[in-house]
Amino acid sequence: MATADSTHLAGLTEKLAEQAAAYSYQNLPVDAATVAKHCLLDFLGVTLPGAQEPLTEILRAEAYAEGGAPQASLIGSDQQVSASQAALINGSASHALDYDDVQMHLSGHPTVPVAPAVLALAEQHRLSGEQLIAALVAGVETECRIGAAVSPSHYQRGWHATATIGTFGAAAASANALGLDAAQTAMALGIAGTQAAGLKSMFGTMCKPFHAGRAAASGLMAARLAARGFSSRPNVLEIEQGFGETQCDALRADAALADPQGGSHIRNTLFKYHAACYLTHSSLEAAHSLRKQHDIAPKDVQAVKVLVDGGHLRVCNILEPQVGLETKFSLRMTTAFALTGLDTARIETYSDANATRPDLVALRDKVSIEVHNKPAAQESEVVVDLAGGNSYSATANVAIPASDLDLQWEKLLAKFHAIADPVMGHGRASELAAAIAELENCENFAEVAQLMRVH
Repeated sequence: MATADSTHLAGLTEKLAEQAAAYSYQNLPVDAATVAKHCLLDFLGVTLPGAQEPLTEILRAEAYAEGGAPQASLIGSDQQVSASQAALINGSASHALDYDDVQMHLSGHPTVPVAPAVLALAEQHRLSGEQLIAALVAGVETECRIGAAVSPSHYQRGWHATATIGTFGAAAASANALGLDAAQTAMALGIAGTQAAGLKSMFGTMCKPFHAGRAAASGLMAARLAARGFSSRPNVLEIEQGFGETQCDALRADAALADPQGGSHIRNTLFKYHAACYLTHSSLEAAHSLRKQHDIAPKDVQAVKVLVDGGHLRVCNILEPQVGLETKFSLRMTTAFALTGLDTARIETYSDANATRPDLVALRDKVSIEVHNKPAAQESEVVVDLAGGNSYSATANVAIPASDLDLQWEKLLAKFHAIADPVMGHGRASELAAAIAELENCENFAEVAQLMRVH
């Protein structure tokens, strides 16, 4: 590995551990605390329908067969399991639909590996809303800093950062929730680092959402073991044969320790308004815009060209998806959905039936994917050639954080009700959303956790 100067790297893990241990609600920027609640609302929203997915049913059956003390709630059910089981199952459910939030510094999904661990501990230990928010921020900030340190080569090598770096985030958040000091948190990060795993080759299978759950459970266990005196290397990131040397081309301490834009990484969280891989979203926005602006009918389309950053081809370029889950990782199919006028915000759009629907497949086969040379990696361009000779193009870039947080809450609330109401009913969903909106006033999260259950 080509490394930065060893002196510059020295103490990197411990510095991040000190930061993670120091987070409290009182020292959070207002924007960070606000967006943390946005992240939680969105997390709960995507987890409720995710709890009904076959992969979640399998994990629940395994937990029931395994047994364990009832410590934390399974979101979307009426059952409690052990805290680590809840982290695993809720984390997997939250990523099952690939509809959860995104962070560019992480190159992945920040909340799904962190929130399940924090919620489980907050319910088990009856933490306050302020403690929960601070722990969530500690986890997201830590994973984003480590993500920045190992980018871009870690993700390019084929590691799923939500799984690998997310394990560190879950450990940092759990350590903060449990009140561990900086030295114990560094040990927890070491225990997390030796467990971190997750391959991008698993995208389009049940293992991708399992990555998020496994990260949450591993991070939670790392913090609990550290609290009991379990040892690891407190310099796991920078040590020889540690995480940095084995997992990336160059570990960048400067990137990890740099001040984030806007004062916190969580402030720059991006939210999904299409129920597919985030790298399809700019193309989806451009395709939807073209269809509406020019009244494009699928029968008139001769050819479609989608220009994206080269990194997209290794993530969401399944050329001929055969099942609904694969359509979420197919630029060709998602573009066909948009040009046909399907609602790409709806979970039901990404169905097995639509994956093989003849008219959609015919339009999909007119779509070609090309690499652009634009400076913004998240910007996409869609060009549509019509039978009459007209050609139209549009560009979009969804990787720009919202400036109006009140508007963002309203958009997330609408998304939440669209996916949560069918699972728990509008009334109960409204109670849960209201509790998250006022979470800082909650003295015992176990009371809020009851609202996450579906009987």
